[in-house]
Amino acid sequence: MKHVDTLITVFGGSGFLGRHVVRALAKGRYRIRVAVRRPELAGHLQPLGRVGQIHAVQANVRHPASVEAAVRDAAIVINLIGILLERRRQKFDAVQGEGAANVARAAARVGARMIHVSALGADATSRSRYARSKAKGEEAVLAAVPGATIFRPSIVFGSEDDFFNRFGAMARVSPVLPLIGGGRTRFQPVFVGDVAAAIAKAVAGGAKPGTIYELGGPETKSFREILEFVLATTERRRLLVPIPFAIAKLQAFFLQFLPKPLLTPDQVELLKRDNVVSPQAVAEGRTLAGLGIDPAAFEAIVPSYLWRFRKTGQFRGRTA
Repeated sequence: MKHVDTLITVFGGSGFLGRHVVRALAKGRYRIRVAVRRPELAGHLQPLGRVGQIHAVQANVRHPASVEAAVRDAAIVINLIGILLERRRQKFDAVQGEGAANVARAAARVGARMIHVSALGADATSRSRYARSKAKGEEAVLAAVPGATIFRPSIVFGSEDDFFNRFGAMARVSPVLPLIGGGRTRFQPVFVGDVAAAIAKAVAGGAKPGTIYELGGPETKSFREILEFVLATTERRRLLVPIPFAIAKLQAFFLQFLPKPLLTPDQVELLKRDNVVSPQAVAEGRTLAGLGIDPAAFEAIVPSYLWRFRKTGQFRGRTA
């Protein structure tokens, strides 16, 4: 089958990761149907491909009928939808559990291949609702489409990320940055472009079906080391204050009610476990390297967009 004849439905294609995935697929000359809740807000995707190559349609993973309409005639279905915070009807189980199941069942009905993006923290036994819902979604996907390929990325970074940018913004206005749990939690930040490349490789048949891949960058850093990097990059002197998990969870209980909370109790639970690629995945080649992708280091990319949080902007100046 020629790429120009292959229709791919991408759920969540207008988001942070989605934009990079759509761009990578557009280069492969696939036909791309982007399934989003608000198609009128997905116009920014059009310049990523040729005229008529990218088409946005309305779909909500909580509504099976809209999902089935979005996958009609698709050869491949990609689910990127995930939430970090619960709001109204957007609950972890509804979106990342049952929502993923709805997408997989619809893909199975039309005989489409399935690629699903989960998270390294996915764990059915976790005390975090987010982690449990991710595990529930993976189980549902494999039950409906046993040959599905699942990707579990660590913290994803890129110019529009909500991780390095968040702490860069905090460093600009706050004299103190919190080290939750003492800052010992380890992360393996992975570049959004590398995750998109892995998905594109799976689309092209370069990944093993029925396999869970764990995606991380070339370096593992503690939460403290990452915040120290952010401060050095933004040229800010700020106090790093260790906060025990119990106190952080109490603070998060009140912070979660803000319009855009800095921390929630569920996120505190996530921070109790390292977010890194497992030795088993490395040994079995279920990593970026196993897919033939040389992962980019965050130190080489993050400064290219964190400079805007410096007191002197893109110009080098004294530490503030």
